[in-house]
Amino acid sequence: MAKHNINTEADSDERGHHRPKRRKRRPYQSAAMGLAFMLIVYGVLAYLIFPVAWIGYDYWRPVPEDGAHLTVTSDGHPGDPINVGLLGQEQEIKQIMHAAKWYPADPLGLRSDLKIAADTVLERSYAEAPVSSLYLFGRKEDMAFEKPVGDNPRQRHHVRFWKSSQIDDEGLPLWYGSATYDERVGLSHTTGQITHHIGADIDAERDQLFEDLVGTGKLVHEQYIDSFQKIPEGRNGGGDRWYTDGRLRMGTIQISVPTPAPASSTPSRS
Repeated sequence: MAKHNINTEADSDERGHHRPKRRKRRPYQSAAMGLAFMLIVYGVLAYLIFPVAWIGYDYWRPVPEDGAHLTVTSDGHPGDPINVGLLGQEQEIKQIMHAAKWYPADPLGLRSDLKIAADTVLERSYAEAPVSSLYLFGRKEDMAFEKPVGDNPRQRHHVRFWKSSQIDDEGLPLWYGSATYDERVGLSHTTGQITHHIGADIDAERDQLFEDLVGTGKLVHEQYIDSFQKIPEGRNGGGDRWYTDGRLRMGTIQISVPTPAPASSTPSRS
């Protein structure tokens, strides 16, 4: 009886040479590769191609000529409107925001991005979650603060401040601010990038911030500036609608009194 050699590890070609048998790709490997490919395509479209395609598109305009009423995004799209103003020194801004239980936002970066993603999925509070940069006077915000809502960073109150060149009679600088409320995390309507979507009623957020500031007892004066915002409604760079009564709410922070240095206890020499 003829013997048959059985080789389960290799196949033979026509000349009798053995070649390794191809291993079949497992289903989860194919799925992982497909997912990775789709993520690469999404990243290229959302963060490279779409932002460039939107440059020069004027659907959200006109923008006020003096540039002090509406912020812009890093790629030049209209951002969130200016709706608050504070008179005070930088340290006084930080003190009153801390007293109002608004927290400084962490800087953007890989660490903070990963943390906010994990906390969003696990519904953990992230009181210092970062905010994206917006621009006024040709520069990004000087300070940013936020107030969390519950234990999920998808919803939060937040405000950005820019120091202007204007000062009052006592030499206090004026800080313009944009206060908005993040309702949810989703994809930008214009670029497809992951972003927070704001609530349309920016006046409600303006008044929410001042309610907290008044509660600290550190405001010595406040008022509304009528007809400040010339555009009553519009959309920001993410495509979110906003509307306003056009009033800027202004406040003056109580001037901090420096604590006197303690008297020296060293006896004087006679």
